Amino acid sequence: MTTPAQFTDALPAQADAVVIGGGIIGVMTAWELARAGQSVVLLEKGRIAGEQSSRNWGWIRAQGRDLDELPIMQEAQKMWPDLAAEVGDIGLRQTGTLYLAEDAAQLAGFEEWQRAAAPHRPGAMMLTGQRLAEALPGAKRAYAGALWTKTDMKAEPWLAVPKFAAAARKAGVQIVEGCAVRGLDLVGGRVAGVVTEQGLVRTKTVVLAGGSWSSLFLRRHGVNIPQLSVRATVAATTRMGDVNLGGAVDKRLAWRKRADGGYTLAPAGFHELFVGPDAFRALRNFAGLLWQDPLGTKLLLAAPSGYPDGWRTPRQWDDGDISPFEQCRILDPSPNAGRVKKMARDFADTFPGLGEVTIARSWAGMIDTLPDIVPVVDHVDQIPGLTVCTGMCGHGFGIGPAFGRITARLALGQAPGFDLSRFRLSRFTDGSKLIAGPNL
Repeated sequence: MTTPAQFTDALPAQADAVVIGGGIIGVMTAWELARAGQSVVLLEKGRIAGEQSSRNWGWIRAQGRDLDELPIMQEAQKMWPDLAAEVGDIGLRQTGTLYLAEDAAQLAGFEEWQRAAAPHRPGAMMLTGQRLAEALPGAKRAYAGALWTKTDMKAEPWLAVPKFAAAARKAGVQIVEGCAVRGLDLVGGRVAGVVTEQGLVRTKTVVLAGGSWSSLFLRRHGVNIPQLSVRATVAATTRMGDVNLGGAVDKRLAWRKRADGGYTLAPAGFHELFVGPDAFRALRNFAGLLWQDPLGTKLLLAAPSGYPDGWRTPRQWDDGDISPFEQCRILDPSPNAGRVKKMARDFADTFPGLGEVTIARSWAGMIDTLPDIVPVVDHVDQIPGLTVCTGMCGHGFGIGPAFGRITARLALGQAPGFDLSRFRLSRFTDGSKLIAGPNL
């Protein structure tokens, strides 16, 4: 919030559509709605891409995707080069994704995904022996093999999303940073507008793309989804030599070469959950996932003050009250310092030829997640006029352009162009068995 706001349009009295949330999903949805001829206002309580949309790894990958997400991800990969051509340099490069197997069992899991994904033709292949050595020169660790998808890409999140927002504004979207939406204005149970801290905006169409805040916003209006948020730590090294130019991950560490010559590092398979009231409510839904990977989630006793699942965070408030979205405008969790040090050691151990690994900076983000590791992208049937796209589970950056297009179509009452049954909101209440996506 110390960064000056770039988008300070005046709040309109009415609009064809209002989008809540200035991450990549919200920005792309607003842009697509404007392209469809709608008058659109995008409202962001803090800063555009202030949360996870600027804090992620920057991977744009089809590899390892849930099979129902895969066609949508492939659509996004078609969109990214066109977007880069329109907005300018965002660090977009086709550099591939490399999943490194430590043992035969992990390699077999990669091979199983490759076989299942084959009908979609993602271009994934298995690497062993000399081919793996050529893909990862200088690695000290011995790997059983790797899954490699050459067509995967990367981009710099903190460049891409603000540039997309600027392009959306040029297309006619009114963007207001520092303007929290306190709730929906409902007439006869239908959307009639949104109540913001600056006043009412009349509209019949609202899209909620609130990331980690979505479940708190929905709960106020009687819509419950078992969404939680986990803290993920990331670090950036100083400029270093090349090992591989794309994204790669083994059991300890994930890394990606950045445009500035350093690497983005993150611990593989590790995140932290601040335990709060919603965590207790959602325990039954998340039990299977926790059982599948009991060591992947570290439990912390309480969230920082004002976080969505904080013990003292209000769950209900009046339109005239200061909302939780104003009390905590940007989730900016402290990184896990111990993990940052371990990542530096692990990267140096994996590539001793690079020399000393110096961390230039570190940060953390809150990842909105759902029990089956796939998002909700759907109309909210009990509140006509409301569409929600949330719970990207840390996979939202790369797939964001396509889900933004799909969400805009849903908001307009058009066919989405893809089978969204896996992402329906009702799956948590209709008795369906939740099937977790790939944990690769």
